[in-house]
Amino acid sequence: MAVGVIGLGYVGLPLAVAFAEAGERVVAVDVDPHKVSSLAAGESYIEDISSERLRAVAALIDVGTEYAPLAHTDAVLICVPTPLTANREPELGPLTAAGQALGHVLQRGQLVVLESTTYPGTTRERLLPLLENESGLRIGDGLNVAFSPERVDPGRTDYTLRNTPKVLGGITQECGDRAEALYRLVCDTIVRVSTPEAAELTKLLENIFRSVNIALVNELAILSDRMGIDIWEVVDAAATKPYGFMRFEPGPGMGGHCLPVDPFYLTWRAREFHMSTEFIELAGKINQHMPYHCVERVELALNDLSKPVKGSRVTLLGVSYKGGTGDIRESPALLIMQELSKRGAVLSYHDAFVAKLPSLGLASVELATALAGADAVVLITAHPGIDHAAIARQAALFIDLRGVTRGMHADNVVRL
Repeated sequence: MAVGVIGLGYVGLPLAVAFAEAGERVVAVDVDPHKVSSLAAGESYIEDISSERLRAVAALIDVGTEYAPLAHTDAVLICVPTPLTANREPELGPLTAAGQALGHVLQRGQLVVLESTTYPGTTRERLLPLLENESGLRIGDGLNVAFSPERVDPGRTDYTLRNTPKVLGGITQECGDRAEALYRLVCDTIVRVSTPEAAELTKLLENIFRSVNIALVNELAILSDRMGIDIWEVVDAAATKPYGFMRFEPGPGMGGHCLPVDPFYLTWRAREFHMSTEFIELAGKINQHMPYHCVERVELALNDLSKPVKGSRVTLLGVSYKGGTGDIRESPALLIMQELSKRGAVLSYHDAFVAKLPSLGLASVELATALAGADAVVLITAHPGIDHAAIARQAALFIDLRGVTRGMHADNVVRL
């Protein structure tokens, strides 16, 4: 079997390598020539895929920017970005471009699976017409289409593509059967649902569930601060209940490729059905506010030491959106840094996973250098391998936005 993959980011590249490791020939396509050049040289830019692992299967992966070689595959997986516009509406430009280009080279009998997270109806109403119009093929007459949402959690090693259940829904039963046979090559468990729409909504439910619960505990963190109650102590205590409670922790805001984006795909779609998803939108509003709340915490903490933000040397620890990864997409650290810079803070940061932040004109500095002479050290993302408690004990002011110092009582430590 030959498998095509369009889009070689955090979703597409692991899929391409997994199918190659299963012994299948892979045709990998991306519009970014820099990614193509890196992969052709055997260099991975994704933490979850080491360069050694990539090179081990390089002979089975043909990488390029052209769609024509996809005509010689049995199945094509579309893994392109589905971001939001500036108005927080779905941006399906990359998907539309991929669908049109793929439609030009589609062959009878091929299977097309969309993996990109999107709103219910996208596969049937947006992708399928593109493929049919460009190829001349039809469902049930040479064309097979399904949706199977990615469930990538960057940096995670306990749950991978192999052992994370794979949800999928085909346009027809036959489409679903073809998709199931394909994914069984790289996934242990397949979860079939009746339609692509059910699969699309499944992915959104997973992420909206997390978004809403994170918003709840973030709002309680703001309230607890005003009430003089330690939210981390409260969460720890509540988590001792063996039933009816699931632990979520407050933080500086949501980041990554899913949680800050996916809920808005559903709220946008809901308006077409004359419904306002107020609960989901309120959660998004709270989570979007958290970076500003964190800036206020820094400002007030400095003020308690009779120091203004302007001119204060502020060191930030961790700027990626989660520990153990260099992914800065939608990272709350970026907004926090922008707001502190506007207030005149002299910024530096340390992040072993993020070498540079060109948009801010900053580069990561050695930890000892970053800490030396800092008026405030702000922990945004807790990366492994750093003794944050030791840093907190030594810092003039340590502002903990991740709760790593809970249980520590010191005048120089301020928690979210």
